[in-house]
Amino acid sequence: MSDNFAQTVKQQADIVRIVGEYIKLRKTGAQNHTGLCPFHKEKTGSFSVNSAHSYFYCFGCHEKGDVFTFIMKMENVSFPEAVRIVAQKCGIPLPKREFSSPEEAREAGQRRQLLDIHEAATQYFEAALKAPEAARAREYLTGRGVTPETIQKFRIGYAPDDYNHMRNALKSHFSEEIMQASGLFGSREQADGSQGQLYARFRKRIMFPIANEQGKTIAFTGRALDAQDEKGRDIAKYMNSPEGPLYTKGQILFNLDKARPEIRNLGFALLVEGQMDCISVFMAGIRNVVATSGTAFTEAQVRLLTRFTPNKQVILNFDPDTAGRTAAEKAGAMLVEEDFDVRIVLLDDGLDPDRFIRERGLQVYTAAVRGAKRYMDYLIDRAREEHPGRTSDAKLKAMNFLLPHIRRIASPLQRDEFVTDAAQKLGIDSAILRQELRQAAAQRSESVRSHTHDPASEIERILLRALVLPEGDPARTLAAEQLSQHPEWFENLPSAAVLETLANAPVPGNPLDAAPDQASRVLLARALHHEEVPSDVEVQPMEEQVQNALHTLERRQLERRQRELRVMIAESDRRGDHEMLDRLTLEKMQIDRKLREF
Repeated sequence: MSDNFAQTVKQQADIVRIVGEYIKLRKTGAQNHTGLCPFHKEKTGSFSVNSAHSYFYCFGCHEKGDVFTFIMKMENVSFPEAVRIVAQKCGIPLPKREFSSPEEAREAGQRRQLLDIHEAATQYFEAALKAPEAARAREYLTGRGVTPETIQKFRIGYAPDDYNHMRNALKSHFSEEIMQASGLFGSREQADGSQGQLYARFRKRIMFPIANEQGKTIAFTGRALDAQDEKGRDIAKYMNSPEGPLYTKGQILFNLDKARPEIRNLGFALLVEGQMDCISVFMAGIRNVVATSGTAFTEAQVRLLTRFTPNKQVILNFDPDTAGRTAAEKAGAMLVEEDFDVRIVLLDDGLDPDRFIRERGLQVYTAAVRGAKRYMDYLIDRAREEHPGRTSDAKLKAMNFLLPHIRRIASPLQRDEFVTDAAQKLGIDSAILRQELRQAAAQRSESVRSHTHDPASEIERILLRALVLPEGDPARTLAAEQLSQHPEWFENLPSAAVLETLANAPVPGNPLDAAPDQASRVLLARALHHEEVPSDVEVQPMEEQVQNALHTLERRQLERRQRELRVMIAESDRRGDHEMLDRLTLEKMQIDRKLREF
């Protein structure tokens, strides 16, 4: 996307109108509007938007920038994506995108068509829910307290009990390749080895669309109406779309697209298990709720919450059964390790959120959320519940239950508080737990030191230095082109945010202005503040340093994907999902071949 287009968009954009879509502004002068800053907590508005010069500035936290900076921060997107968002808000046609290769153009075209076919499927299922055949589906939804407003808001639909109707309805609009890749259809291998006719994968199910962060449908969950088929075979109650180019279930939080504004407004996210729980809570009026979708909580979902929950506060309300409690503890541990303030909701009588709200009402549920236990208190209570009594054996088992959780707490103050509280409540000599605490702290310090000296840190410094070189410098051009095309190479690095910004936007007069947050600014400042090398020491040319750094990042990303594929292949084999197994095996062979070339 060209600089000229960005400037055109900036000149035509009404920054007051666009910022006003996210926060409430009031006019305080001929050119100024004021509101509560979205980037830090405050009760008195110190966030100012100047319409004449098209910039914003917060006198409280000192965040500043133009309309693109604001969108980048609010939507957690790169500069080019921010330009696209602002252009679309202003009704400015986007320039035709140029691709670096035919393959990239083909992949982008396929992605657009996959989004289109999922939108078409959503409309198809919505229409099918209104048909006479869907009477049982409507009765089920009514029985669960799902209102017409909820059905419309979440675009709930119905998949008819028909193998061919949906295929026939869509085949005039989409190629067979796209229909197959969408995961909405399957096919059976014929005796001669060819693939048979496509058939609808979802049948006789209530359909819940799964949307990405922008609200576009990328997958579905189908809830079966019957427990068995006509031959008496058990039917899976829930069936998800298979993973593909658009959808990886461990990287999605259900309802995030609708919950994002309220998460920012309230400062915390409410995380539940399952879509019906999430829908019930949301429609009851608690709008900052998101859900996992039939999978264990993952590091990718932690990163999503980190992006969209600036205050790093999460309340967990998982199912109260053994599996739910175990899942809550694992999710809590992952979040605490990333320095989240975690609390746990415990509902009476073992009810899940959906049923609790229907039976007890919103007011009682809201009180339960407000009274959520601190994660540390919850764990101590669990230790006492699992290992009751005051015997030495019970205390030892309770302590051993807690120690893994102690080691994962990022904050030294919170670890110390946890130990003090646990020792008092369990009747254990705090000196014993403090000794374990010192060992845990030593282990964490060693981990930090090893990360600091990780060669990847030097790689980041090389790339950051290259990206602030003048436009046209070969090292900068190489780094920017490769990183903008391959964000997966660096997405797990501490400097990912500033690398993405620098790779996709011109370098500002002050390079530190390119850093989207304080942590990135510190990383960039440290990278640029390096000692001069003595004149008698031979230094590798910058372009070669960049090439080697990129080479290493690519190899590491391939190795990460290789490890992921091994696990996914084993799981597909265990499930007997031969279609997925073949696709994953092919991808792994391609990666193995690439790694042999390094």
